[in-house]
Amino acid sequence: MALDVLAVAPLYQDPDVNKVRLIAQTTKKSTTPPKPLPPTKTKLTTIETKRIMSVLDETIHKVELVTLLSNVASSSKNSEGMLGEDIMKAVREQEDLCQILLDRVNYLQEEERQLQEEEEFKDELWFRDRVLSIKVQKSHLPPLMQRIKGSTKNVVRLLLSNPQAASLLQVQTLGRSAEAQSFIDSLVELRGFLFEKLLTSPMEARDKTQFIQDITRRNQRNQEIIDTLENELAACMRNRDAEVEKENFVIQELKNHLHQVLRFSENSLLRTKQEAERRQKADFRASQARVAKIQQEILLLRSQFNSLVMENRQAEQALRKKKYKVETEIENWIQKYDLEMSEKQDEYEELDVIHKEEKLQLEELKRRHDVLVEEFSQIQAEQEINAKKRLEAEQEMVHMVRAATLIQALWKGYLVRSMLRSKKRKRSKSKVKEEKGKGKGKGKEKGKEKGKGKGKK
Repeated sequence: MALDVLAVAPLYQDPDVNKVRLIAQTTKKSTTPPKPLPPTKTKLTTIETKRIMSVLDETIHKVELVTLLSNVASSSKNSEGMLGEDIMKAVREQEDLCQILLDRVNYLQEEERQLQEEEEFKDELWFRDRVLSIKVQKSHLPPLMQRIKGSTKNVVRLLLSNPQAASLLQVQTLGRSAEAQSFIDSLVELRGFLFEKLLTSPMEARDKTQFIQDITRRNQRNQEIIDTLENELAACMRNRDAEVEKENFVIQELKNHLHQVLRFSENSLLRTKQEAERRQKADFRASQARVAKIQQEILLLRSQFNSLVMENRQAEQALRKKKYKVETEIENWIQKYDLEMSEKQDEYEELDVIHKEEKLQLEELKRRHDVLVEEFSQIQAEQEINAKKRLEAEQEMVHMVRAATLIQALWKGYLVRSMLRSKKRKRSKSKVKEEKGKGKGKGKEKGKEKGKGKGKK
């Protein structure tokens, strides 16, 4: 019915509902794994969770009512006295709107199918006009769908205001389609999931997640073991097939050889048969004489046989005892071997776990060693740079000391030479003064002598 399609189809487009449906289907198909413990709480305690569950319950109730409207519209005569004129009027209005929408949708689908068949004329003007008209008709669909939604809300509002009519309508579960019933089942299943989720505390959710992860890892390990065993089985099957082919080839060659031997032996068989007949006649005459002799030998050998049988029985009993003893020893050794191998297997598994842990520690130490090596190389490079700088500073200091000593030596030499020059100058000056002094003395003496001479006069 149109009501079923229009009322339920938009709800199926919700991604969360689809996910819940897929999860429900996968859980039905999968094998039953070990279930974790159920939530510790059995009732909702907070107001928010109770409101969520009440909203979901109300939604399920409304969906149940909406999915039964198509049956009410088809049997309007029987339902008119039960539901009332207002409700039936709203239902008929919604049915008419749904029928109009379905007719338009079918018409548009037919037009699009014809356009796809006539796509080779897409450059023609009439083709473009038809495409434009289809787009215009599609633009008229959303308002009609809004009217249908409003009509559906009105019907639901009327049913909720009349609880008796709603309860009578819910009794008619046979009028609901299979798709609508599956959708309602999905909503009920969603309610169960949501109720369990709201009852689950964060600690329980974390434990459940850890449990699922453990199960997943265990499944992966089992799958890896299965894959290895399947690969080994395939290899063994291939080896067996190769051996069977070789044996079949050998058997075929033997059959061919046997066929050739049989074909070549037919002639020789005839010749040997004739010779055998001749020999048989000769041997028959000779055998009669031998029979008597052989009978005597048979009697003698039978007595010897009986004696040997008695001896061999005793030896056989001794060998049987020895065999039983050896078999018991072998069984004991096999049991001991199985015990030792189980112990070795346990020890090997423990050593394997320790080896894996040590391997992880070794990788961590290698990583740290690489970091330390890198730091050491950086420090060594810095030390080399510092050593080069220090060597350059020492060489520069040596050059500066040499330059200072050279400057000091030159300065000392200059001072010595200047002192020597000053001394020479002083000596020369003193000599000049002495010479001048001597000249002045002589002049004075001459003056005195002159004065004396005048006085005498």
